[in-house]
Amino acid sequence: MDGNYLPANPFAEWLGRSVLKLMGWRIEGQMPALDKFVVIGAHHTSNWDFVIFIAVKFVLRLNARWFGKHSIFIWPFSGLLKAWGGIPILRHLRLNMVEQAVQGFRDHREFILVLSPEGTRKKVQRWRMGFYHIACGAGVPIVPGALDYGNRRVVIGAPFQPTGDTEADIKVLLAFFRPYEPKKPEYAFHGD
Repeated sequence: MDGNYLPANPFAEWLGRSVLKLMGWRIEGQMPALDKFVVIGAHHTSNWDFVIFIAVKFVLRLNARWFGKHSIFIWPFSGLLKAWGGIPILRHLRLNMVEQAVQGFRDHREFILVLSPEGTRKKVQRWRMGFYHIACGAGVPIVPGALDYGNRRVVIGAPFQPTGDTEADIKVLLAFFRPYEPKKPEYAFHGD
């Protein structure tokens, strides 16, 4: 499973640990020993969520890919964001990102894709279901990762294999995230 983990990079690991320490954050739980899975990170309500995610990626040495809106991939940061696993998304184009992501799982022996089910930092009325369709299409589990600002921790949950019963599965996933406090609680989606 070495492909899901990057070679040791003392500077990146130091940077990630330093960011988490300065912000007072810790990581609870661990990534599963699986070759392929989708990670969903919630509640995504602040730009700080990205900083914490990148710090965790560095600390855990994850070779994880993630989607970001194309407008953040601007010079001089575009190369750096892509090197960190970023894939620019042109939301205004009607590209089938689900099928492209499923193909990514097919094409690689080891593959981690990290997504935010909200798809934005703003208040949403429902989760975007791309993560679920990707996991089902690729036949891979979903690993929930919660940002708990109240206790300054990233909580990594157990892998969840989608059953195909979308409504029941989403209720299970929402229940995982419900106890954790986002940066901006008024923007969090709880499924209510």
